[in-house]
Amino acid sequence: MNSPKNILIVRTDRIGDVVLSLPMAWLVKKKYPDCKVAYFIRNYTASLIDGNPFIDEVIIADEADGKILFGKNLIKIKSKNFDTSVVVNPTMKISLMMFLAGIKNRIGTGYRWYAFLFNKKVFEHRKHGEKHELEYNINLLKKIDVGIQDFSNEIKFHMQIDEVSSAKINSILDEKGFESGNKIVIIHPGSGGSSVDLPKEKLIELTRMISNLNNVTIIITGSKSEFAQCKEFEISKSVINLAGQLDLSLLKALINKADLFISNSTGPMHIAAALGVHVIGFFPKILSCSQKRWGPYTEKKSIFIPTIDCSNCTRQQCEKLNCMNSIDIGKVFDETKTVVKIL
Repeated sequence: MNSPKNILIVRTDRIGDVVLSLPMAWLVKKKYPDCKVAYFIRNYTASLIDGNPFIDEVIIADEADGKILFGKNLIKIKSKNFDTSVVVNPTMKISLMMFLAGIKNRIGTGYRWYAFLFNKKVFEHRKHGEKHELEYNINLLKKIDVGIQDFSNEIKFHMQIDEVSSAKINSILDEKGFESGNKIVIIHPGSGGSSVDLPKEKLIELTRMISNLNNVTIIITGSKSEFAQCKEFEISKSVINLAGQLDLSLLKALINKADLFISNSTGPMHIAAALGVHVIGFFPKILSCSQKRWGPYTEKKSIFIPTIDCSNCTRQQCEKLNCMNSIDIGKVFDETKTVVKIL
């Protein structure tokens, strides 16, 4: 296979998925500095890529009612004359699109029924959770002779914060009465439902404990649809609820200012990890959504998992046994104080 000259990386799913694919562009450019790298993503995740020095072009998927349109996107992609595509999150529609676009080298999984649409197949079952999602992503690049031996020490995300968003966040915080000099702890209660969460009552209890610390401001984040849930966390004057008030660019800028980010397994956790913010995360033992597969990809993390003695975990078993409730919130609070350096 010849060196790629014009490569398309396809990641048309959610926030965390896109974040965990960002190092792919950097690795391609390290190996092939003259190769053009484009991303095909949804509009709502586009700001994750803004300013990334290793991504030359962003192609926003045309959608209708939340579904990716076939014809319009096929015409758009075909016009770009890509010689290589890497389909990170395969669907039949996307895979067929790459085939019909006439892309010579089409990299994707060998384990879907439509894998015949790829001519460079990678045989790894992600559902077994034997590796981290980011490592599965990077392993796709082996088909163009790109790899990295030591993932943890070298991986870089190159996520950028624009000055306009940063200034706007400062303005929003001033309006909300944020005391300059306070440590910022972000608590993100919501999740996409892809994992099993810490009980909400425990997270509220943690919020109450942190709110008693001096010189700490807690900021609650979430989407508009999570506003009612986030409102339950407004338990003291040291809590600022910004749920539903931030677009993704502003959320990035806010997270970049934080000293600590606390959440269940969710996309914004991966933004925090990519920006070098310490993360406290809560994960079940279920292989498909464990910290091994979906944990924040950073050394700056503190992960809490159920202490209940169980094995061969399933979502049904985890919920029946209320496993996540076995996490000691007192220990989480102690870790919070250690991270933000408060005695």
